[in-house]
Amino acid sequence: MNKTPHQIVPVILCGGSGTRLWPLSRAGFPKQFLVLSGTTSLFQQAIERVNGLAASDISVSDTLIVTGEEHRFLALDQLREMPEIAATLLLEPVGRNTAPALTFAALQAIKDGEDPILVVTPADQTVKNTAAFTDALQRSVRAAANGSIVILGIAPDQPETGYGYIKQQADVGIYGEHSVAQFAEKPDLATAIGYLASGGYYWNGGMFVVRASVWLAALAQFRPDILQATGQSCAEVSADLPFVRPDKALFSAIPSESIDYAVMEHCPGSNVDIKMIALDAGWNDLGSWDAVWQVGDSDGNGNVTSGDTILADTKNTFVHSSSRLVSTVGVDNLVIIETADAILIADKSQSQHVKKIVNQLVQDNRQEDTLHRKVHRPWGWYDSIDEGTRFKVKRIQVKPGASLSLQKHAHRAEHWVVIKGTAEITNGEQVLTLSENQSTYIPPGTLHRLSNPGDIPLEIIEVQSGSYVGEDDIERFEDVYGRVL
Repeated sequence: MNKTPHQIVPVILCGGSGTRLWPLSRAGFPKQFLVLSGTTSLFQQAIERVNGLAASDISVSDTLIVTGEEHRFLALDQLREMPEIAATLLLEPVGRNTAPALTFAALQAIKDGEDPILVVTPADQTVKNTAAFTDALQRSVRAAANGSIVILGIAPDQPETGYGYIKQQADVGIYGEHSVAQFAEKPDLATAIGYLASGGYYWNGGMFVVRASVWLAALAQFRPDILQATGQSCAEVSADLPFVRPDKALFSAIPSESIDYAVMEHCPGSNVDIKMIALDAGWNDLGSWDAVWQVGDSDGNGNVTSGDTILADTKNTFVHSSSRLVSTVGVDNLVIIETADAILIADKSQSQHVKKIVNQLVQDNRQEDTLHRKVHRPWGWYDSIDEGTRFKVKRIQVKPGASLSLQKHAHRAEHWVVIKGTAEITNGEQVLTLSENQSTYIPPGTLHRLSNPGDIPLEIIEVQSGSYVGEDDIERFEDVYGRVL
């Protein structure tokens, strides 16, 4: 008789803003949705890796993605590029760190009486050797089936001070698992050198495998307050598939805590069985531009480039161009990141400190920490081409079948010119259908809406004029995407 395969549920933790990868990664379009290695985003790569774990004794169920309400349409758009993946988006109304996020997923996974094994991974990492990753995760699933929490330990290749460490014991199980002796905080350099010299220490990459009931029992033992508060917020979820939402007020009251602090660090020496399986697969969390340079394909001088670049007498440098030619002469060990509205130049060895720039942007109440010049919306995107006193010019693209909200502006007029596709426009009492090279004028205070009834993307040029052209001069009356009216 064939054994019932281990049922696993991939859980993708898709939070965070990745401020150390500014100016590409911003709060409105964070690191996990960027294409930094390969041809797909880090988020898509994470989904592909964990959905590739199926084996004769392992069955993969639908993926659970825990992300913020503000990033739901970014995640949904990238999922639509992966039609073979079935997924549910669990939307956090506010960020409460990873322990509540995982608990939200675990409660969702057991709601139909099942008790699957959760394969948990962040959405913002990269792996070079997929086969080695798959092997380590499959062995972890088999070990976790017996009631253990199994954490992946990354085989270190340098004395890294930016990661926590896991120390394994000498014992070894049938799947290559070791008992965990202790977790260690991020060390100073001397301590990290000592860890590598002594052996048995691994980086904590935040990936682990655990049966849903085992996680909930461990949380009940070590942080019952988090379990109780999360359970209350998820008792009456609202499902607007593929979105699932907990109660906002109750979720906001959950204590904010990481998985490590809430549970993992308490497990060694307790009655909770925690194991580690080593992972040597070219893992990188891409936590800085230096790390992105490390995983890139370099030329003979150690340079890694992306976009339109020309390098002369340049060594060990990472150059990324988003919108124009970037050229260098006679430089070494730099990071140069160009976007349409911001340029970063940094010594590669200092790239961990880019967050200082982001903090200054926040302090100065600027928007470059949050939004790119090109801003993605659930209906498409807009690119602010130019702006000056009393005017702003945008290029707007609307997806087939999509529609902006019914809205009006108090302080500005708008002129719309169709440059591609067909537009259905509500302009006051009129409903117009415009095609390429046709236009309309919308006076201040007039109700209006832009829709794309066609089967190709609609593009228009919008010229705003008036006493105030800020994005907050908008009053919505209807919105198919459920945004605040």
